Amino acid sequence: MIKSNKKYRLGYTSGVFDLFHIGHLNILKKAKEECEYLIVAVSTDELVKSYKKKTPVIEFTERLAIVEAIKYVDKVIPQESRDKMAAYEKYKFDVIFVGDDWRGKPLWKKLEQDLSEKDSTVSYIPYTKKVSSTLLKEVLIKLNK
Repeated sequence: MIKSNKKYRLGYTSGVFDLFHIGHLNILKKAKEECEYLIVAVSTDELVKSYKKKTPVIEFTERLAIVEAIKYVDKVIPQESRDKMAAYEKYKFDVIFVGDDWRGKPLWKKLEQDLSEKDSTVSYIPYTKKVSSTLLKEVLIKLNK
């Protein structure tokens, strides 16, 4: 049996992945460097509308296809709920990856505590500064005017 040099066996991350950019690629690449198998949950259009009150530029099926094509991703699933503990209960991941811009936020501090009780953890990936889907949308809107 081949011994892996990866820190974790099963990793999980989620996102909208609208207007896929280098920040998205960085988080997936860095996550895969730490785990043998990476599950990526892509938020459905309905979920995004429910909490962001706006529709993604790229529709769900196309965002799903883009993320599926990334070599660092082993499995892509729809994200229909933002409940990370429900995702843990379903997939039993060893680690959940998120950008370090979420570090210290109450929701993630609670998740760290809850996951530690399940022998799982949160790993914060360095946030890629100067790029975001929101920023890209703003630029596109300005160019379109």
